[in-house]
Amino acid sequence: MNRTGEPSVAELMAQLAANAAEIAALKAEKEALSARVVKLEEELELARLHRFAPKSEKHVDRLFDEAEQVANEDEASGEDGEVVDLPETGFATIEKPEGKKRGRKPLPEHLPRERVEYDLADGQKACPCCRHQMHRMGEAVTEQLHIEVRAKVLQNVRFKYACRHCDRTGINTPVVLAPMPAQPLPGSIATASTLAFALVHKYVDGTPLYRLAQAFERAGVPVSRGALGHWVIGSSERHLSRIYDALKLRLRSQPLIHGDETTVQVLKEKDRGATSTSFMWAYRSGEDSGEPIVLLDYQPGRGQIYPQAFLGDYRGILMSDGYTAWRTLAGATHIGCMAHSRRRFIDALKTRKKGGGPPEQALKFFEQLYRIESQAKNEKPEVGETQADCIRRFRQQHSVPILIALKAWLDDIAPKVLPDSKIGYAVSYTLNQWEYLTRYTEDGRMSIDNNLLERDIRIFATGRKSWLFSDTVDGARASAVVYSIMLTCRACGVEPLAYLRHVLSELPQRATDNDITDLLPFNFTKAAAA
Repeated sequence: MNRTGEPSVAELMAQLAANAAEIAALKAEKEALSARVVKLEEELELARLHRFAPKSEKHVDRLFDEAEQVANEDEASGEDGEVVDLPETGFATIEKPEGKKRGRKPLPEHLPRERVEYDLADGQKACPCCRHQMHRMGEAVTEQLHIEVRAKVLQNVRFKYACRHCDRTGINTPVVLAPMPAQPLPGSIATASTLAFALVHKYVDGTPLYRLAQAFERAGVPVSRGALGHWVIGSSERHLSRIYDALKLRLRSQPLIHGDETTVQVLKEKDRGATSTSFMWAYRSGEDSGEPIVLLDYQPGRGQIYPQAFLGDYRGILMSDGYTAWRTLAGATHIGCMAHSRRRFIDALKTRKKGGGPPEQALKFFEQLYRIESQAKNEKPEVGETQADCIRRFRQQHSVPILIALKAWLDDIAPKVLPDSKIGYAVSYTLNQWEYLTRYTEDGRMSIDNNLLERDIRIFATGRKSWLFSDTVDGARASAVVYSIMLTCRACGVEPLAYLRHVLSELPQRATDNDITDLLPFNFTKAAAA
């Protein structure tokens, strides 16, 4: 029997249950807040490193002294797990190549030489010892690089002819004017060489048009920024777009295409704000292609309709990151980018104060996979074997066991890491993309990552830091065309200034339905060699 005013057993049990529920809720809230703190600390550290630290993704093994190693082992949490040894596949260790020798390189042999001679005055040719006349015993030659940039005016003089007989006896006197070759931009003061000069400075050297106009002004040739803009758009729409369209058809017939996208801002676009984000979609042929092609395609958005419209019913191999818009091309064989997975583990490693742990372990797997790729490219095929078959055989022997061990390690560590942490994100991304990431081992033509195209896009991104935005949609499309030509020239090893001079002189002479195969960059190198 309970005393008056004292709670009953049932009330105490209910209160106890309520307290237990409150404690559980507080624990859950504490764990959620702790996980959020970890995530925010990682984001803050990455932001700091992104601003101040080197951008290189090269992995350098950390070396600790014995005391520090023991301390790390004692402080290791449950997520660190044990160190996993990579499986032995018979892969030979590759020695690092020797570093480049320092010192000034000799000037290229193909440059013309001009002798500038310096001699002693006649009064200085007497021997300072005995005052007898000295003879010339040789010469000391040093070389300097001398560059001159000069502008000149071409006067196109067209002779006129008339008939004196018709002038005396006829009603009309015909006047015949000598023709001149068709010009890239009729009515413009710019020759093909001038257009090429402006395009290379903007799209190869990343010089904005306003700074290019200032350079012309300093040279005593006033050219407005608007005129330069007309030169760029006119060259693209009238001529270079023909090269672009021909390259686009060739690209669609390639067995492998790399795909990626990056942002661009256009100020004056219909029904869109000046601060809205548009995209440059990038496409590239494979590294071993006999016809290297790099194309940019300006589009206002990032939807799946844009790669579908560009590639059509493409049936080859498509390399991309994990963005789902690329995977909507039903006819293509899709492969993922191993570098994107590796990059996430690098970010996870950067957020750890003392390094090591799961990120370091994962990077050892990736390091071995990339060493195998480097060796596979140098392997010589066996008799009756293609290079692609040789690479596939090498990957099956060495890469597949490493990937199997990596998958087992990921499955083991996935439940032990915080899902919202950088290491948790890296693990989940890799497991979700596993089918696409490992498909490259099935075909020697496939690449392990998308770095080839990312290096090309970097040129566009670097230029974007200078010019910041495009003023109009026409300007953005013209930029896509010219950047495509310049990047394709770079992939083909073609000097862009010489190439543009040639095609901007030649294209105006050819009808729109004429064949221009010989003007494509990869054929320009063959023509130059011949």
